[in-house]
Amino acid sequence: MTASARQTIVRRAAKKETTIKPHHIAPKQKPANDRQRLFTRYLIAILVDLVVLNLFAEYSTSVLIPSYGASILAAVLLQLLLQATLTLEHRVGDWFAGRDGKLWLVIRVLFTWVILFGSKFIMLGVINFLLGDAVQFLGALHGAATLIAIIIAMLAAEGLVFWVYRRLG
Repeated sequence: MTASARQTIVRRAAKKETTIKPHHIAPKQKPANDRQRLFTRYLIAILVDLVVLNLFAEYSTSVLIPSYGASILAAVLLQLLLQATLTLEHRVGDWFAGRDGKLWLVIRVLFTWVILFGSKFIMLGVINFLLGDAVQFLGALHGAATLIAIIIAMLAAEGLVFWVYRRLG
């Protein structure tokens, strides 16, 4: 850039002839409806899951995903299976909520544990059935320990992203 061009830019800026337009601000629109909020929530969750899954694939020897397309499918599938698991866990919890006594509490905790832990083996089976060798989780408990670590990381990352989102107003 020549000296005269720099002087012209400085002169225009001083005269406020140039205006900086923010390119990354969403246009003003009506507040989102429930379907839009739900779509946004799950889109963000799937993208966060995709990042976490690919970080595990890149930095861990226990996760093998040779293609980005397979990781996208795995992230969507994991989000769907995780939501189904949480829905089932909440329904079982609601059923037990009306029961009083320590025995019912122990049974509720046992059922919750079976659902939350056992669902990981079902998730592994579904992923293996639908994606085959395109997505592999290796390690203890036939890869279930790795999957549990990934799901914990996904939930933590999603929680962090949504916490930041809420803090922004």
